[in-house]
This record gives sequence, C-alpha cells and structure tokens, in this order.
Amino acid sequence: MPAPRPDPGFTPRELRALRALGSPVGVQRALDAMPYHLAGTAWSPRRVLRERTAHCLEGAVFAAAALRVLGFPPLLLDLEAVQDTDHVVAVFRVRGHWGAIAKSNFSGLRYREPVHRSLRELVMSYFDGYINLRGERTLRAYSRPVNLARFDRRRPGWATAEGDLWWIAEHLLEIRHTRLLAPTMIRALSRVDRRALAAGMVGYREY
Repeated sequence: MPAPRPDPGFTPRELRALRALGSPVGVQRALDAMPYHLAGTAWSPRRVLRERTAHCLEGAVFAAAALRVLGFPPLLLDLEAVQDTDHVVAVFRVRGHWGAIAKSNFSGLRYREPVHRSLRELVMSYFDGYINLRGERTLRAYSRPVNLARFDRRRPGWATAEGDLWWIAEHLLEIRHTRLLAPTMIRALSRVDRRALAAGMVGYREY
C-alpha cells in the first residue's frame, strides 16, 4: 500500500479519526453505522465526520477522503440510471482488483470486495440490486473514475468545505459514461419479484 497522502486542511483530530478506520471495509462500516441522510445537501467529509450522517454522494466523497488518508487515490465513480437516481461510489484497487465503498438507502448497493478484474465487472455486480420502487432494473451506464485530487487547488478544499459540494455531482454528470446494455437487452428486462424488492429495502428510510 502506498504511503498516506492526507488532503491538506484536515485537523489532527480529523486525521486520527480517518486513520482509525484502518481499511476500506473499516470505512464502509463507519458509513453503515451512520443513518441515511434524508436531505438535499452535498456535505464535505468534514461535515459528515461532524454530523455523523450521509447520503449517497456525501458517503462516496467521505469514503474517497478516507481512502486517501489510508493511502489510496480518492476515486469516485458515477452509476447512471433511468427512472431512478444515479448512485456514486468510491472505488479502490487491491492487487490489481477493484472494490467499492458506498452509502445507499438500498441494502444491495453498498460495499464491494476488491475481487473484480475490471470496472465494468465491478459495476455489473450492482445491476440486479439496482432497482426502483416499482421493481424495475434501472442501471444503464457508468463513468470513468474521477480522481478528486484534481480539485485540490480549489478553495475551499473539497474535503473540508463548509458549503455544499454540488459541483462534484455536476462534474460526474457531465463526463462521458459507458453504456452497459444494448436496446434489445433493455426491452427484455423483467421486474424483480416482491422478495427481492423487500430484501433491497431492508433498513430503507422513507423521505
């Protein structure tokens, strides 16, 4: 594992808290312990540490910052959906294989072990669990990884800003996405059954 490269701006106390997570699965456990944040915000990792709650985007950016402190590049990946909301995950590599950390209101859209040989293989592991409340499979495309280090010179810093980080979400929406399914595949998709939908909604928080 490379030497840690913490984002400038974290306090010593914040750095200790992030280092204490220890590993990607430790970061995921920290996110799982937080209630899902039912708000139209885009908090920075500092705000998430302080408030102890996060939604999808906030959780992914928090995970990227924590991964950076642990020595990984701070990478985000956008999953694009139809008739549903997009999902953002933090991705990392161990011995050449991809894994992911995520915060989601659906139980099947969270952590992925670093066992996937390609980004497409990783993304497809989310396909069956990526469903809307009508039971439709909605995942359609994914972005290339975005390294948040490219925004280090922006002020206030993305890891410690007090204001919302909607510009990160906007950047993820604007970059090129790779399609997953051919039109014939989309037309042939079936809906999931009630048990699969119920399983995906374990712990779901109502808006």
